[in-house]
Amino acid sequence: MTRVATIPLQRTMASAISTAQEKLAITQKQLSTGKKAADFAALGTETVRNLSAHTLLEQQKAQSTVSKRVSTTMSLYQGHIEGISTSTTDLRKQIMTAIGTGQSAGLQEAIESSFAQMRASLNASEGGVPMFAGSQTDQFPFTVNTLADAANVPADQAFRDDDVLSTARVADGVDVTYGINASSIGKGLYEAFRTLAQAGQIGSTLTPANQAALQKAVAQLDDGTKQLNAVNADNGRKQNQVDDLTQRGDDRGLLLQQVIQDNEDADLGQVAVDLAQQKTVLEASYSVFSQLSSLSLVKYL
Repeated sequence: MTRVATIPLQRTMASAISTAQEKLAITQKQLSTGKKAADFAALGTETVRNLSAHTLLEQQKAQSTVSKRVSTTMSLYQGHIEGISTSTTDLRKQIMTAIGTGQSAGLQEAIESSFAQMRASLNASEGGVPMFAGSQTDQFPFTVNTLADAANVPADQAFRDDDVLSTARVADGVDVTYGINASSIGKGLYEAFRTLAQAGQIGSTLTPANQAALQKAVAQLDDGTKQLNAVNADNGRKQNQVDDLTQRGDDRGLLLQQVIQDNEDADLGQVAVDLAQQKTVLEASYSVFSQLSSLSLVKYL
């Protein structure tokens, strides 16, 4: 004899309700977190790709941070170098005017001011560390305090830097040596200031000895300026290289971020649609289960 009962059907409906509740909970979590899955394992076949993308993205972020710091440092180099260049160019003009007119009122003060400007730039610091000292960062790279002292201090003794220059990795397999030492930008100009210092005090009218010293100093200033400009040009070239690599790195980072988002981020529009559908399914399941629960064979006997 066939047995009539509603319990197996109720169990089936209860199982369906449990499944609908689980799907609804997952969809609600996607809506609250904005992510497709709670962990990498739930991404399935995209897990390896996303793990790799995350690793590459973090590496790119680190390189981008280094690149931007290096670019800032090179901009500071440029500012100090151009400050020296402007000061010595102005000094050269005043010297040429004095040679041409024989009148040199204020020239001595201009020479001392230009020397002080060069000294301040050569001993400039970033974060308390001398910028142009190479690896000798425990002391200032330029040791001569006044123009008068320069008369008795040769260039080899005036500079205490070395050729150990800063290097940074700004991209995969790309290391840039960007450091600049004080002697590479100031040695030639220092010789001109030594000549001026050895000439003694220059009054308002030039003597023949003053004229000779000034003419020699002009030639040395020209040589020193060429040296200075060559270093500045090389610094500018490297700065352009770093900026270009930084931009490429940022573009690559955006691409990696897009890969991660495509695989991990939920489509909130679709999530909202799924949420409404699953809510409707769950409510229907509740209704059917309620109706089945109220059925009784006694009513039909």
